[in-house]
Amino acid sequence: MFLSLAPAVAAMLTPALADTVSGPEGEIGITAITHNGAQLVHGDTIVTVDPWGVMGLEGLQTADLILVTDNPGHHLDPEAIAALSDADTVVLMPANSSQRLPHGMVIENGEETTVAGVEIEAIAAYDIIPGAPEHLKGDANGYVVTLGGLRFFFAGVTECVDEVRALGGIDVAFMPMNIPVGRMNPEAAAECTRLLNPDVVYPYHYNQGYARRAANPEFEDSGLVNGMTIAETLDAFEGELADSGIEVRRGEFYPPLP
Repeated sequence: MFLSLAPAVAAMLTPALADTVSGPEGEIGITAITHNGAQLVHGDTIVTVDPWGVMGLEGLQTADLILVTDNPGHHLDPEAIAALSDADTVVLMPANSSQRLPHGMVIENGEETTVAGVEIEAIAAYDIIPGAPEHLKGDANGYVVTLGGLRFFFAGVTECVDEVRALGGIDVAFMPMNIPVGRMNPEAAAECTRLLNPDVVYPYHYNQGYARRAANPEFEDSGLVNGMTIAETLDAFEGELADSGIEVRRGEFYPPLP
């Protein structure tokens, strides 16, 4: 894999913080979006994954391509998608999202396509450990996005299923953690990351209590996951990868709640 790390861009965005990586075709900007989304910018090409507008969309640009991983509101936000779209924007989504987003194009697990010069692979995202909330095989997508000569993996909400384990050549991974019911704890998320062996990993979708409070300010949350604080789970994930050579980046996925 070819990846050299560029300094983070100087400008602070609200609520997101832009980061950069450098690949064989130049720099790619990475901007975190609340809880489980990100925007990639390479030259004039902009790819956005799971934009959720609950904390605002300031600093984000109109996208050439929007990818939706699943149909809950924090993944599929029609208002945010509309705000980041123009007449030329293409939206790719799993079939479970088609009723709420009828103008989107369905892409199934295992399918590949190219949009605006960006190669997209839809990867299965589902549970191994049973229990609600359920994520069934074939229902949702992760994505491999090839942009600027680098391969970005957005896992969505999944465990380390066979389709994920089979991936190769991933440069930058976005890995979910702390998924109910005990799925993708820090050790499991780190083990999956080691198998993928990216140069950089961003843990994301790891603070379910925050997401519920953002959607419903009345929700009361202890901030604990299996007896650990969210911060402790991040430390544990990073500790598990300390000798791996993989850089762990803590993106600004959780701006302060009002």
